[in-house]
Amino acid sequence: MKFSKQREMILNQVKMFPVHPTADQVYTALKADNPNLSLGTVYRNLNLLSEMGELLKIRIADGSDRFDGRTDSHYHMVCDKCSRVFDVELSELDGLNDTVSQKYGHKLTMVTLNLNGVCCECARC
Repeated sequence: MKFSKQREMILNQVKMFPVHPTADQVYTALKADNPNLSLGTVYRNLNLLSEMGELLKIRIADGSDRFDGRTDSHYHMVCDKCSRVFDVELSELDGLNDTVSQKYGHKLTMVTLNLNGVCCECARC
C-alpha cells in the first residue's frame, strides 16, 4: 500500500514521541501545523499502520489504545498511577515461542504482554 503524506507524517510522529501516544496525543501534536487534519484520519491511519506492521498497537484495559514505533520483540509496563507505557526488555521470555510449540504444539504468530505496576517515578512520590 502506498504511503500518503498524512500517513507518513503520523508514522513519523509516533516514532518521535517520547512516550507511547494515544491517537488523541498524535492528533494534538500534529494539528497546529496541519489544520486540515482530522482526528478520524489519525485514528484510521494509526489502525492501518498497525495492521501493516509499521506500528504496534498496545491495547490498554480500561484505557485508550497506545501506539509504539518499535516493532521488534519487546514488552510493555503500564503504570497504574500515571498511565504511561514503558518498554520492557525480557530476555527471559526469548524462548517462549519454542516452549509453547514443544509443549502444546501451537505455533505462535505474536506475543503481547502488558505488565501493570507503578513506575519508578511514581513510586518515589
